[in-house]
Amino acid sequence: MFIPVFPGTNCEYDSARAFERAGADTIVKVFQNLSAEDIRDSVEVFAKAIAQSQIIMFPGGFSAGDEPEGSAKFFATAFRNQKITEAVNRLLNERDGLMLGICNGFQALIKLGLVPYGKVSPLTANSPTLTYNNISRHVSTMVNIRVASNLSPWLSGCNVGEVYAVPVSHGEGKIVAPAAELEKMLAGGQIATQYVDLSGKPTMQGPFNPNGSMWAIEGITSPDGRVFGKMGHSERVGENLYKNYSGNFDMKIFESGVKYFK
Repeated sequence: MFIPVFPGTNCEYDSARAFERAGADTIVKVFQNLSAEDIRDSVEVFAKAIAQSQIIMFPGGFSAGDEPEGSAKFFATAFRNQKITEAVNRLLNERDGLMLGICNGFQALIKLGLVPYGKVSPLTANSPTLTYNNISRHVSTMVNIRVASNLSPWLSGCNVGEVYAVPVSHGEGKIVAPAAELEKMLAGGQIATQYVDLSGKPTMQGPFNPNGSMWAIEGITSPDGRVFGKMGHSERVGENLYKNYSGNFDMKIFESGVKYFK
């Protein structure tokens, strides 16, 4: 599986470790941009890595300095390059591949149209987007999320209704979309996970919903579920973490992704 790294991402090590624990072989490559030649070389390297992989995972972090209105623009610009887009399309359409994006990586999937549409797509005024948290600043805390749909192979290890604890760390995690688009995603089982209160019910209230996402959405998928984007850092799981916070932390996302190909 392939993890692309851009200036400012910082979760590639945790993400690679999570996949390797699940039994995956990882390819981690940095997109170099110091010169036009570096960019051309990186395009070739990325296209080759995608061709060798069954999974692409966009890691979290603060790509492009977490600048306003979507720090994942760097991700999205690179992956709209014709060679890389074609490699992604072959992965998804010809090789039954999977894609995962967490936090900044979720932003990239949204900007590329891979969620909720399942392919690299032009965005419209009706497309879902991620914007500033309600408190207009960065949020770093623990939240509880409920599995609303296990349509996605990434959630095959979960049951609908289960609640998991997950760390969040973002400044632009609020999902907004027209009501018709939300209804369409709900009907198709594409609303995968939602922020919940202490009683396990989806909520718009902070701090349980840390950013004010519409319909309490934490994660969404493509129509067939093979592309999954979420805000919470599910890769940040391991021993000796969260000693003062109770809950179930492991959604088996990475194990489920690897298991899909076995």
